[in-house]
Amino acid sequence: MGHQMSDAGVMAGSISFHEGLIYRRTTDIHQRYGGQRQGGISTPASHPFIFLFTGETGDSYGYRDGWGTDGVFHYTGEGQIGDMQFLRGNKAIRDHAVNGRDLLLFQAEKQKGLYRFLGTFGCAGWDTRTAPDRDGSPRQVIVFNLVSSTAPTNSGVVNDAGPSHINLADLRKAAYAAIEPNKANGRDGLRTYYARSATVRTYVLSRAQGHCEACRQPAPFKRPDGSPYLEPHHTRRLSDGGPDHPRWVGAICPTCHRQIHYGADGDALNRQLQDYLQAIEAEVSSGQPVST
Repeated sequence: MGHQMSDAGVMAGSISFHEGLIYRRTTDIHQRYGGQRQGGISTPASHPFIFLFTGETGDSYGYRDGWGTDGVFHYTGEGQIGDMQFLRGNKAIRDHAVNGRDLLLFQAEKQKGLYRFLGTFGCAGWDTRTAPDRDGSPRQVIVFNLVSSTAPTNSGVVNDAGPSHINLADLRKAAYAAIEPNKANGRDGLRTYYARSATVRTYVLSRAQGHCEACRQPAPFKRPDGSPYLEPHHTRRLSDGGPDHPRWVGAICPTCHRQIHYGADGDALNRQLQDYLQAIEAEVSSGQPVST
C-alpha cells in the first residue's frame, strides 16, 4: 500500500495518490485528510478535493457504477429513500468546478477497507434513472458522468489556440455559462465537456491581456497566429485539465507555471495568484477595466 508516487502520480500540497495503487480508506485517506468515513461521497473540510468511493453495493437497488463505452465513468449519487436530491454529497459533486475541488475516485477491492485509486475526475453532467430505493419503491436516481482529468483528449491544455477577438465581456459571459452545472447531453456529453473547458480557457487567456497573471510581465513570446503565449493554471485542483471556474484559473507564463509546480516558493506564488484572480474577477464582474 503506498504513499510513494512516481511522476505519473498526482499531488497537491501534502496529498499523494498514485493511479492503480491500493489504499486503506481509514488510515491512508481519512486519518490523513479527514472527510466522512462512511458512504460513497466524502468531503474533507480543509482540502480542495472530494473523495468518491465506488463498489457493488448498488446492485441490490438495480444500478451499478462503471465505465461506459464513451470513456465516461458513471457514478451513482447518494440517498437510499425517495428521489435523490442535490444535497450534501450530490451537491458537492455537481458544484465541484465552481468550488475548485477535484473528484478523487477510489474503487473497492475484495478485501474490506481497501480501495484502488482510479484517478482524478471532472463532472461532465448527470443523468437520472428510475431504480428502486431501499424499501423497493421506484424513485429517480442521479448518475454523474465523470471524465478523467488525464484522458488523452484532455492533454493539450497548454497548447490551446490564442484568445479570440470577441470582446472580454462576451467571453466572460460564455465562460460562466459553460461552467453552469447541467444534465448531460446524451452521447454528446464528452464532447460538450471539452468544449466547455476550451471556452473557459479562451476567456482566461483573453482576460490576461498578454501579461502573466502571476508575475505581471508580458508573455515571453507569441504563437504563430500572433497571440501571446500563456499557459492556463488551476490554482486549487490537482491537475490543469477539465472545465473550471474562471476565478480559480490563471493565465501564466511558462516560468511561473514551472515555479508553482516545482519551486521552493511555489505554494506562496500560487496563493498570491489566487488572491489576484479573486480580485480581478470581482473587477471584471463590476464592469471596471481590468488592471494588469
